[in-house]
Amino acid sequence: MKFHYEFDIKPLPQSIHHQHTLLLVGSCFTENMGEKLRKHKFPILENPNGILFNPVSVAEAVINMVENKQYTQDDLFNYNEAWHSWQHHSRFSGLGADEALHKINTSTAEAHAYIKQADFLLVTLGSAWIYTLTDKASNAKVGTVAANNHKAPADWFERRLMDVGQVITVLGTMLDRLGALNPHIKVIFTISPVRHLREGVIDNNRSKAVLISAVHHLIDKLSKLYYFPAYELVIDDLRDYRFYAEDLVHPNYHATQYVWEKFVHACMNAETRSLMEEIASINLAFNHKAFNPTSQQHKKFLASYLDKTKQLQQQFAYMDFSKEIEYFGG
Repeated sequence: MKFHYEFDIKPLPQSIHHQHTLLLVGSCFTENMGEKLRKHKFPILENPNGILFNPVSVAEAVINMVENKQYTQDDLFNYNEAWHSWQHHSRFSGLGADEALHKINTSTAEAHAYIKQADFLLVTLGSAWIYTLTDKASNAKVGTVAANNHKAPADWFERRLMDVGQVITVLGTMLDRLGALNPHIKVIFTISPVRHLREGVIDNNRSKAVLISAVHHLIDKLSKLYYFPAYELVIDDLRDYRFYAEDLVHPNYHATQYVWEKFVHACMNAETRSLMEEIASINLAFNHKAFNPTSQQHKKFLASYLDKTKQLQQQFAYMDFSKEIEYFGG
């Protein structure tokens, strides 16, 4: 008896390997995948604007990276004794405007340099619901889409569901600007399996439907685009609340691990997967807590992994195993 529905995933035409650079932008699910890529020594840059959910904020972030936009105090607002940007997550906020601008502009400059040479952009869209500023918002440019509400009053925002055409337009503009700067970059789209239940069950499903329809329209029309079905893997393959955290909103460890394994098999070749297994074994040893660190057995364990890690470092000089070599070297 089968308890979940597995389906075939179209492989990525050009497999990802460790010499590729990846830029990840989007929802909190992006950060789950980014963490796993980083642990396996892939060169990545993750969410230079912080976590983003809606297509407008994602598109604006990528375009501003392309243009290397430098923010000024006019782009910020002061609320609750701190300075914030409507286009950035609260981790870019600061007690002073200069602090916030330093964080924002440093991150944007780094992302601009990175995106010019990046091989892949992984975009994870979370919701087609947008929150635009009203005339009650601080330093309001009425109609501006807020990437983060920064815990501001509800009457500062107007809620609206984007339609398919609007999503196609903003993402299409993003792709045009990106392609002009970096013609060889390939874009992987995915829809976050995180359920936005604060919008309600029905409105969450309406939102996901808009995103899926818009993304597939673009993929059907444009080359260098690929769709990875993270949403479908959780919603249709696993399809059980056992695979969600206690909030029934976020996929749990088992679900994200399952999606990650599917991603690896769809987007990486056998050689890369074999190397990832070697790196995973080193990670496991690196995180191992010895019962008796002074024992001969543990010293042999460290020496064994020191030799193994040095061999990998020599073979793959573009990777950085310095932390692991230092640890195993004792």
